[in-house]
Amino acid sequence: MEKRTIDPWAWGKNTNSVQAVEIRQPSGTLYCSGQAAIDANGAPLAAAMREQLTQTFHNLEQLIGEAGYACSGIVRLNVYTTSTTDFFATCGDLYQEWIAEHDVRQATSLIEVKGLFAGLTIELEATVVK
Repeated sequence: MEKRTIDPWAWGKNTNSVQAVEIRQPSGTLYCSGQAAIDANGAPLAAAMREQLTQTFHNLEQLIGEAGYACSGIVRLNVYTTSTTDFFATCGDLYQEWIAEHDVRQATSLIEVKGLFAGLTIELEATVVK
């Protein structure tokens, strides 16, 4: 796979994302359903957004790994949250650390929604390539 990121504006360096990602010659593409803070038994995590994001990252890592892909291959990562204000106040650093840890350079959208399954506050939807 050949991956090229495109971000024509200087302010993009501060967003932990890029405006576009081009993939040439992928050997596979994985489209992940929205992942949330749900444990192995299907129970939602009744916790603050930060703890939910930690569990959501764990679930996303497990899904991607079991499919035979790597988190570094994420090319699109959409974030759905019930409060963008809470996300930036309580999770921004955790999100940035995770992105850096996995060397992810992705196109992204941050979307505030009215509600998520079982009262959860955050969900991640990824597209991953090899």
